[in-house]
Amino acid sequence: MFPGALADRADADYVVVGAPLDVSTTFQPGTRFGPDRIRRFSETFDDYDHRTGRHFTDLGVADHGDVRAWDDAEEYLDYLRGVCTDVVIDDAVPLVLGGEHTVTLANVRATDPDVFVCLDAHLDLRSAYDGNELSHATVTRHVLDVVDEAVVLGARTGSADEWDRAGEADVTVVPPEEVGDWDPDLGDGDVYCSVDIDGADPAFAPGTGTMEPFGLEPRELRDVVRAVGDTGQVVGFDVVEVNDRDDGQAAALGGKLLREFVFADADSR
Repeated sequence: MFPGALADRADADYVVVGAPLDVSTTFQPGTRFGPDRIRRFSETFDDYDHRTGRHFTDLGVADHGDVRAWDDAEEYLDYLRGVCTDVVIDDAVPLVLGGEHTVTLANVRATDPDVFVCLDAHLDLRSAYDGNELSHATVTRHVLDVVDEAVVLGARTGSADEWDRAGEADVTVVPPEEVGDWDPDLGDGDVYCSVDIDGADPAFAPGTGTMEPFGLEPRELRDVVRAVGDTGQVVGFDVVEVNDRDDGQAAALGGKLLREFVFADADSR
């Protein structure tokens, strides 16, 4: 159970869903351990948040547990989408813990947002990677089949074709050095927020599959998550790409960012 997620599932305003998919990781595998590590390394966090004056245990968070993964990604995402859809039907916000970034697609399909905001080192706009059209490296391209606009914050690498796709009107890329000045003017529609932990510089979160230097500092990720949460428009959230290849830095950061989102979103509502 995610620490502090004490609400009854039927009465929850937020539901944590673990999605330990680990089938298309291209460098360091281990995202299957991500959900459990995020829960584990969140155990030390205080219940009280001084900024909002709220206690996490009072915010109506429940933990569904993990949706056990198998090696057919398309079939798994369909099942995971159903789990997240049940959360939406119950008027709660699904909070997915990955697992590789591919799991984001299931929650986006369940929540059907207008705008996708993603913290990520990579553009993830490939049409396929190593011949696989349903890969962690293609997730944002698939998400664009659902949303009207994607905003990728902290991206610093991609193929030539990806950068060409990112130049189209429905994609905005904010490089790391400009993230601190980013203003979440996201219109009036529903918003989805995805945190790929590799958006952080690997000095802060080495436990991820494809580390990319020159990234964001933890406070910059926190400020983005808070700003998006403060809009009160978020219908779905995730933290993905945490693995077991460090001493808990990536998991602790991921767990803290999830909590920062819940505090901000609950306070805005």
